[in-house]
Amino acid sequence: MELWKTAANGTGAGERLTTDGHVLRWEAIPSPDGKWAVHQDKDCQLWLLNLADKTQKRIAVASTSGNSSPAFENVNWSPDSRWIAYGVESPGGDQLSQVQLYNVGTGATAPLTTDRYQNGWTAWSADGKWIYFISDRSLKTQVPAPWGVRQPDPYFDRSDKIYLVALKKGQRSPFEPADELHPDKAEETPKEGAKPAGEQKTADTAKPAEKKPVSVDIDVDGLSARLQEVPVPPRNYSDLAMAAERLCWLNHNSAEPQKTALECLDINNKPDNKPDTVMDEVRGFEVSQDGKKMMIRKQDDIYVVAANAKGSALKDPKALTESQVDLKSWTFAVIPNDEFHEAFADAWRLHRDYFYDRNMHGVDWKAMRVKYAPLVDRVRDREELSDVLAEMVAELSTLHTFVRGGDIRPPADQVQIAALGARLVRDKAAEGYVVEHIYQSDPDRPDRLSPLARPGVDIAEGDALLSINGRSLLSATDPGELLRNLAGKQALVRVKPKGKTETRDVIVKPVSLQQENDLRYHEWEYQRRLMVDKASDNKIGYVHLRAMGGNDINQWIEQYIPIFTRDGLIVDVRHNGGGNIDSWILDRLMRKAWMYWQPRVGAPSWNMQQAFRGHMVVLCDQATGSDGEAFTEGFRRLGLGKAIGMRTWGGEIWLSSSNVLADQGIASTGELGVFGPEGKWLIEGHGVDPDMVVDNLPHGTFVGKDAQLEAAIQYLKDLIREKPVQKPAPPAYPDKALKSSR
Repeated sequence: MELWKTAANGTGAGERLTTDGHVLRWEAIPSPDGKWAVHQDKDCQLWLLNLADKTQKRIAVASTSGNSSPAFENVNWSPDSRWIAYGVESPGGDQLSQVQLYNVGTGATAPLTTDRYQNGWTAWSADGKWIYFISDRSLKTQVPAPWGVRQPDPYFDRSDKIYLVALKKGQRSPFEPADELHPDKAEETPKEGAKPAGEQKTADTAKPAEKKPVSVDIDVDGLSARLQEVPVPPRNYSDLAMAAERLCWLNHNSAEPQKTALECLDINNKPDNKPDTVMDEVRGFEVSQDGKKMMIRKQDDIYVVAANAKGSALKDPKALTESQVDLKSWTFAVIPNDEFHEAFADAWRLHRDYFYDRNMHGVDWKAMRVKYAPLVDRVRDREELSDVLAEMVAELSTLHTFVRGGDIRPPADQVQIAALGARLVRDKAAEGYVVEHIYQSDPDRPDRLSPLARPGVDIAEGDALLSINGRSLLSATDPGELLRNLAGKQALVRVKPKGKTETRDVIVKPVSLQQENDLRYHEWEYQRRLMVDKASDNKIGYVHLRAMGGNDINQWIEQYIPIFTRDGLIVDVRHNGGGNIDSWILDRLMRKAWMYWQPRVGAPSWNMQQAFRGHMVVLCDQATGSDGEAFTEGFRRLGLGKAIGMRTWGGEIWLSSSNVLADQGIASTGELGVFGPEGKWLIEGHGVDPDMVVDNLPHGTFVGKDAQLEAAIQYLKDLIREKPVQKPAPPAYPDKALKSSR
């Protein structure tokens, strides 16, 4: 990738600035004087480009980076173009970002902050005397103690504060209130006999006062110790920037992310100086280089306002409309085949630059581009392009490669089919479709009831459904024909109860096919739980994890807490779709009970809270993938118990799905290889071998058996019998009465 310069109005051929590109580059940021540009690349290098002679100098190298984002954060220039500020992870690998200042003239680097906190989002004051930044130093957990039913962890919300540092020694904060030693400057009053301002000579007013060029001089010695707070409360801040004579930022609402607000604070020491909410529901903003304008993205709309615009003024609908950028009339002419070729080339380059192995698993990656590029000429739609991309990236033999998305346009007449949460069988004798089975659910969760099992509907298995919205079900080829576009809407269903001749009408609210699939899955989970409870006489607990995402840790807490005191535990990660929460769950399971509390009345409880004291196994199969495999391997390596089932999927090179194409499609690439302390790559291409191989054969599964679950239950029952889990009894209470010596 090369850097180019083009005219702001889009005219001209453009000027090429670099010729040495071999990897993805980010953020070519020009200096205010137009002489330099700073940029970085995917190899964690920060570069300074001389725009006059087009020579480059590498000014920093990061020791590591997030696989989905640039290594250097919030790179920006001082107003005199002599300094560059950037945030970068500390060399110690603690994942904390430290702000550094680079001197363009001398090549020296000075730390603005220490490496003990997360620091970033720097902004230089217009006068060159101060630099502002955000840091997470208000570390006050919202959860004060580890007590509670749901295993509460400390949670640090609104931990960011805004700081300023004096670049020269001896400076007084512009927010510091006036006192007798530092009075505010008095406003100048006109001298006696002076002409009113409107009567001054035109010549006097025509010449603007000449501004002295800003010079940013920094006393490096003791720089990070000259730290002061900006008088705003701690919040979740980002995107700090200077706009006119104000400091602006985004204030994020962790509970409702869509309510992120753009706020600005005047730089003065007035006692009533408070942040002004310029606009709500903001997704991003940018200040023009001269500091006079702000471009704000509010949801999917864009506004350009004065940098000093107040929130009160922008609440006027007319003012807001006038500042909105009209995007409705924008149209773009494209040549699809040209776009397909560009997307193909980008996918190839992004794999080259993101793949964890620079040697591309020994594959001649340049040859792969030559091999597959001719096929793009035959592509006629985006889905065909995805097929070509899938063929190409498959050459790397990496399982975490998903080709999806992009500019795929559904037809205008696309129909969404709804469902009733049941298995239906066509039966002419019954004059409709007989309800063969209604998907069951945990009675504690009425939100998961099938549409046919909801109160007021009360349809039972064996009942016949005769019509939907007045149309006979037998007149349709399939019930879905009568359920088109009815998900979440009311439908009138005529029912004939089993063994009766009279009919009744009920109102049913069908669900989408995806929701019905979810109901079917919940039934499978619920049935496994009942099987374990029954077979073990409630001595073994069962938790299933569909995947390893945010919803799955919710499911873990919901299912684990009721059974953590049992003698055995089955953690079922069969057909687990992966994610990234394995460490959370392994952390819970690694807890050990090491002491006990004995109340005045009742049984003892233990510390560590909710530690599982019994015997454990993990169930895995061929469809256990990604983080489900990491969990299974970790479960075994950490000595928590045996793995039972079949060898897992074998995809363990992790990814971020950040290498998206221009149309937001992706051919994801493996970015983080996984190896063990013994120095061998783990899992990828092979999977996790269980300690006990048990397969679920087709016929047994069809008739409702689960050989893997049965094996886990029997194994734990034997283990519990051989090594019973006993809660220690409290010792005798101490006798501390004073004894007489006589």
